[in-house]
Amino acid sequence: MPPSPAPARGRIRRFARAVFADTTPLRISRDYRRLWFGGAVSMLGQQMTSLAVAVQVYHLTGSNFAVGLVGLFSLAPLIVFGLLGGAIADSMDRRRLGLIASTGLAAMSLVLAAQAVLDLGQVWLLYGVVAAQSAFFAVNSPTRTAMIPRLLGPEHLPAANALAMLSMTLGMTVGPLLGGLVIGVWNTQTVYVVDALAFGAALYGMWRLPAMPPERANSGAGDGKRQRASVAEGFRFLRTRPNVRMTFLADIAAMVFGMPRALFPAIAASWYGGGSRTVGLLTAAPAIGAFAGALFSGWLGRVRYQGRAVILSIVAWGLAITAFGATNWLWLGVFFLAVAGCADTISGVFRNTILQVATPDELRGRLAGVFIVVVAGGPRLGDFESGSVAALSTERISVVSGGLACVVVVLALAARWRGFWRYDAENPVP
Repeated sequence: MPPSPAPARGRIRRFARAVFADTTPLRISRDYRRLWFGGAVSMLGQQMTSLAVAVQVYHLTGSNFAVGLVGLFSLAPLIVFGLLGGAIADSMDRRRLGLIASTGLAAMSLVLAAQAVLDLGQVWLLYGVVAAQSAFFAVNSPTRTAMIPRLLGPEHLPAANALAMLSMTLGMTVGPLLGGLVIGVWNTQTVYVVDALAFGAALYGMWRLPAMPPERANSGAGDGKRQRASVAEGFRFLRTRPNVRMTFLADIAAMVFGMPRALFPAIAASWYGGGSRTVGLLTAAPAIGAFAGALFSGWLGRVRYQGRAVILSIVAWGLAITAFGATNWLWLGVFFLAVAGCADTISGVFRNTILQVATPDELRGRLAGVFIVVVAGGPRLGDFESGSVAALSTERISVVSGGLACVVVVLALAARWRGFWRYDAENPVP
């Protein structure tokens, strides 16, 4: 009698549950499913637009420095509205705020489309729209994050956060590739129109959600002083918690020194002799690695010393970026960028975990605002750093020196705060 296939199927199911992302939140909550789908589609459009703006600025100016300034112009509103976004989301109906922010993002995409169709050729206008987009994004992101616990039980939040990372990395993977393809076949204005239409999915998903007013009666609605004091209290907490602080400092080191994405238009042309499609491939490569790291992340839950995992992951990121800068073969460069993206996902999982576990509940929202500023603002500073160094030297020197500087800085941080290397998930110390 042949053996029953049931044990084999059981082992396969157990392996899948241990390795792959849990989709239970998508199955059990229609509202969360709408929110997730809308966010995934809008992320795809945003990444297409990000690529199109970089290509358009480089086409208008031929300057790496000018492309780097795109990141700098988006940084200030990101910091201001990122720090206040969580407080604003706690002071009004989150569904309404999400609709306002998503509508603003869609409107900015339409402005980009209009200026491209009219062939205005004004770089300052692109900078202004990017700044406005950054402000709307900084409000939208914490608002959407704050909605999730209202749509799902606490037992499903880890799976929901993993699904959010998957949708983000999927958008970052497919978006630049699709954006490069659309620019190559049609033009940049087509990309901007597609992005505006993609926000329709986000608006629909947000519109179908129930109202979500603050649960606390004394929420500080409209109280600017209270919101600013709330943000300041989060920074005071960071000053006294070195391990939590290190999660931010380590990521800043990686993103500021080891993020050469502003150079991709110039690298595609001068290193590989390619055009917009090559730019899309280079931009998507780190996200491909990040997606793989998120998809096969089941083993990360068994890592005990999470601080050293963060340090080692960021060292791997810096070395992979350095290797990318040292190769002239496109597909080997893509491979190194994918390795860097995978290392960044591993670092991000543990940084998030340390932040959630080592921070008391009453401060998690404020620290999440700081987290958004660091995660989204660091790469923009990296755009400015890499573009400036390339303008003073060459693209290759900028990439290689940035990767090596990332490694040196994060190791120096680990030597300065050695407790982070010993951070133990079974005995967390903030």
